[in-house]
Amino acid sequence: MLALVHGIILAFGLILPLGVQNVFIFNQGATHRKLFRAAPAIFTAGFCDTILIVLAVSGLSVVVLNFEWLKILLFLFGTIFLIYMGFVMWRSTSASSSSLQETNRFSARRQVTFAASVSLLNPHAIIDTIGVIGTSSLAYVGHEKVIFTLACIIVSWIWFFFLAIIGRKVGQLGNSGILLKRINQISAFIIWVMAFYLGYNFFTNLLV
Repeated sequence: MLALVHGIILAFGLILPLGVQNVFIFNQGATHRKLFRAAPAIFTAGFCDTILIVLAVSGLSVVVLNFEWLKILLFLFGTIFLIYMGFVMWRSTSASSSSLQETNRFSARRQVTFAASVSLLNPHAIIDTIGVIGTSSLAYVGHEKVIFTLACIIVSWIWFFFLAIIGRKVGQLGNSGILLKRINQISAFIIWVMAFYLGYNFFTNLLV
């Protein structure tokens, strides 16, 4: 029971903060007229998170944490990646409110590609998953570790479906274009703050 509760709380704590992945899932739910059309983004993000969680629990966290140069590379790549994603997010707000939904409405192939990139190429998410979930899983063995892992995975999938559903509800509002623009602007600032944090960690580890 402790492993289950721990996994649920930890997964929610990591996935709740607004980030590129969450904003993308929300936007796809908001911009598509039918919720099932956002399914490629939901399933890709859920599948990628599942892979990261399983790898972290399987011991990848020990490997990453033991190689300082690998952590430094992750921080550097993460800083560049998040700065770029912030600009992509901000640039989309230059579109008019009426055309913003069309701009953010991705095809199934683009949803899969983008969701995979923000899930697997986002070092901030990788560091959180490997450094926090992976390290926390070391406290459990046997069936307790399995329960902990499944709890983290299930929370991740539930959250992505929830985001898309909330996005669909927002997309049905009359002023959804303006709201999406504000959300994208706020998200861009948050992403840049995350980039600054990773950049700070990069220079800190580099100078040690």
